[in-house]
Amino acid sequence: MSVSFSEEREQLRGVVREFLADNADEQAVRRSMVTATGWDPAVWRGLAEDLGILGLGIPEELGGVGYGFAEIGVVCEEAGAALLCAPYLATVAAAQTLLAAGDDAASADLLPQIAAGTVATLAVTESDGRWEESSVRATAERGADGWRLSGQKMFVLDGTTAEIILVAARTAAGVSLFAVDGAAEGLRRTQLATLDQTRRQARLDLAGVPGRLVGEDGAGWAAVGRALRLAIVALATEQVGGANRVLNMAVEYARTRMQFGRPIGSFQAIKHKCADVLVEVESARSAAYAAIAAAERPDDQELALVSSLAKAYCSDAYVHAAAENIQIHGGIGFTWEHPAHLYFKRAKSSRTLFGDPVHHRELLAQLL
Repeated sequence: MSVSFSEEREQLRGVVREFLADNADEQAVRRSMVTATGWDPAVWRGLAEDLGILGLGIPEELGGVGYGFAEIGVVCEEAGAALLCAPYLATVAAAQTLLAAGDDAASADLLPQIAAGTVATLAVTESDGRWEESSVRATAERGADGWRLSGQKMFVLDGTTAEIILVAARTAAGVSLFAVDGAAEGLRRTQLATLDQTRRQARLDLAGVPGRLVGEDGAGWAAVGRALRLAIVALATEQVGGANRVLNMAVEYARTRMQFGRPIGSFQAIKHKCADVLVEVESARSAAYAAIAAAERPDDQELALVSSLAKAYCSDAYVHAAAENIQIHGGIGFTWEHPAHLYFKRAKSSRTLFGDPVHHRELLAQLL
């Protein structure tokens, strides 16, 4: 697959961009981020029912529309540009985990619900915040009435509102994957205080929570690992969308803000800032699109390599672009009323999600 997008995908981009402009503009983001859920149910229904966005990566026979990961990348890029407040990334990660697990019965039961708008998420990390198999300490034991899960999960995306939670837990056979009902007895969900108010995270405490085994006992990490790689690609593409938006914001301000009788964009220091950010944004775009191309192929080793490269580069590029946007805007860029700080907070939060650049450079060194 080429890293360029086809005409059909660009049409999808236009539809998503128009929908977000009409339903998820800056004022909508500000309203959503202070609500109890952190997102607008009407916007979520629109994504699911009007656009069919939630079924993009799900086969038609399982309630989806049967497209590939490139289409998910298009949506993520536009969502990042709009700073969308919605559990889209969490739900994509959960859906891809189910597909990777190869459990036909679980997929037939759960994926149609996700495509129709049921919020889902993936719970992997614990107190150490590491996205690694060795860090999974939550346990699952099988009794007369089925599997019961105990332990704690941290930094779960949209964990307080998810209706389906896929939990990585350790059994006697190894790390396994379990589907847990968001309203299950014994499950306590606590919203975490986060820098980025546009994306909610939660702590999950599990005390004998009933769970459904997804896939084979002890074989869960293979599915979780691939799904995390795909989620990393989706996040990198989202970061590109955000970085491009703040670049455009900075350039537009530099063109119109007058100082000493001339636009500040005519000053060499501002020119250099904008040029440096442009190079980084376009390089990040190339890395993210290459990762999307890898996600379309079955080679897990290539996906591991390119996804880590994209995550490391796109994370740093987004943070730098968001910071320079604030600097170019000067005093107004530091105010609560201006959206620059919202993008900066999303950039900083996304930088650590699924592992920070240092972690992914270490993975790259190991892979190479």
